[in-house]
Amino acid sequence: MTETPQDLPNADELLLSLRRKQGSWVEWGHTCQTLQKAGYTPQAIFEASGFEPIQQNQIIVAAQVYDTMLKVGVSDAVKNHFGQRASDILYELRVLKQEERAAAAELVFAKNLDTDEVHEVVRSLKEFSRLSKIPENFTAHPGDVVAFYAWKTAKEKSDFQERSRYIARGLKFAHTETARKTIEALLTDFTVTPKRPAPRLPLYRVDSDEQLPRILPVAGKLPLKVADLHAVPMLEETGIFAIVQFSGIGAVMTVPGWQVIRSAEDPVAILGQSDRLPVPLEGDAEEVIIVIDRAQRDWDADSYFAIAEGEQLELQWFEEEPTINLLGRVILVMRPKKVLDEAYTTELWQLDE
Repeated sequence: MTETPQDLPNADELLLSLRRKQGSWVEWGHTCQTLQKAGYTPQAIFEASGFEPIQQNQIIVAAQVYDTMLKVGVSDAVKNHFGQRASDILYELRVLKQEERAAAAELVFAKNLDTDEVHEVVRSLKEFSRLSKIPENFTAHPGDVVAFYAWKTAKEKSDFQERSRYIARGLKFAHTETARKTIEALLTDFTVTPKRPAPRLPLYRVDSDEQLPRILPVAGKLPLKVADLHAVPMLEETGIFAIVQFSGIGAVMTVPGWQVIRSAEDPVAILGQSDRLPVPLEGDAEEVIIVIDRAQRDWDADSYFAIAEGEQLELQWFEEEPTINLLGRVILVMRPKKVLDEAYTTELWQLDE
């Protein structure tokens, strides 16, 4: 365990309180956070208290969610309930805004939802916050939000049992009378509204050797001194996309000069996995290049866009114009060239045959 920091004289007392599980889980979370800020690693806290690192993370984050709920304001029943239990539930609410956390906690308590149901509530609230306007007959109350997506999904179902299941879900969560009546209308209206399919990703795969240019360093323009030639660093290509690291922060790479690339105003490439795209690609998982044009920030229903999700970058498709800022449009997803024998292309005698 790390040495006890000089600025935390009661560290032993805090660790002892954790080991004895004194107080509520909220206090445990505050204690773990205090110790970590003082220099104790999660592993050191685990060895001294029995709280595993993953558990420390959950209760620290959940305690922060709990504190923000109290700051916004919740009922005494909700305050007392979550103050004693359900840290895993509050952990699920971490991605919501402070006001949303409090309202969601009220809904979770009122409906006695489990972790899986809470996950769906959170997903609905995140999607709802990106809509350009509140749908007619519904409100921004978490119950109405969940009811709206249940109503929307029910309309898309032709199977009677599936349709009925989503109608029942909508009625369970509907908060306002207008939302309830809108959902009840589906009991007599059997019109099916087909779900708009997500657009296809702009997928390309390199198919020929001519589309695999090699990166070369530039020494300058003739006439040149020998020293200028010697000064050029040796570049080392790495990975299946021949990425080259260079001095300073950043890297460069090459892609074929397709029209979509040539016409891009501010293209930026990022690496990704084919099975982690917004629409996972079929076949074995492989590394892909995703090119985003940062100059294209106007919404288009047939395109995917880069957005900020907290401090993380995410790719998302929006069926309707969102209210959040778009950081750029995905203009290309490039798979690597299929190579059965990578050494084959380096042996000229084989190429000559």
